[in-house]
Amino acid sequence: QVQLVESGGGLVQAGGSLRLSCAASRSIFSINRMGWYRQAPGKQRELVAALTLGGSTNYADSVKGRFTISRDNAKNTVYLQMNSLKPEDTAVYYCNAYIVVGAIKDYWGQGTQVTVSS
Repeated sequence: QVQLVESGGGLVQAGGSLRLSCAASRSIFSINRMGWYRQAPGKQRELVAALTLGGSTNYADSVKGRFTISRDNAKNTVYLQMNSLKPEDTAVYYCNAYIVVGAIKDYWGQGTQVTVSS
């Protein structure tokens, strides 16, 4: 079991930056992959960025070069640095922990709203 708590969302103008944080209730060394997803109104939830235990990253094409996922192992926290924000980045952002221990288990945070005004 793992609890995830996101923070850092808010309202920002286009071109601005925000940093989201996701604090896990257990060591992120025990989590195979941490990721950020987002869901805009009327749209499906989509993967934004992911970071594996081995340090590999992948990003949605729409955020490459603008967003960066990183982690602080000592704080059991994963970050999403979002730069050059666009109105189309407006969504609820969710932190995800993907764990493979025999079975696959997915855990989600409660979400944090990001609103980018034009």
